[in-house]
Amino acid sequence: MNQLTTGKFIAHKRKEKNFTQEQLAEKLGVSNKTVSKWETGKCMPDYSVVKILCEELGVTIAELMDGEASEEKSVRTYDEEQIMDLLKRTQDLEKQKNLLYGILLIVMGIALQALSYTLGGSNIKDFFSGLLLGISIAEMLAGVYVVGKNIAGR
Repeated sequence: MNQLTTGKFIAHKRKEKNFTQEQLAEKLGVSNKTVSKWETGKCMPDYSVVKILCEELGVTIAELMDGEASEEKSVRTYDEEQIMDLLKRTQDLEKQKNLLYGILLIVMGIALQALSYTLGGSNIKDFFSGLLLGISIAEMLAGVYVVGKNIAGR
């Protein structure tokens, strides 16, 4: 499964159906920017819209994932439910990975903040203490952002 190949396939099938990105997006309940991201290979369609997307484009899930129409004499045998389950699990794992990155940023920020309090006493040590404190705050804010974005996206 290649995101770029799948994206080009979506664009090709959309154009065959004489849909604009906006029209397809409206039918799927997503934004036209989302359709554009699929077509440029920046991301894959969420499993929750894959079936509807396939129906609108007149393709099977296997064809969508392969990024090409299957030939009549093709011997491929795909269980579409298994493909959907695999796609859902993959996307869930990606979300969990991002959540863990956010938590790791927060923990590292707390550790740096604790380290910054152990320094001090001279101008150079105070400088490094302040620098570590600033980095720790930035790191924790980045972690909170990643965690919040991940939770809001569910």
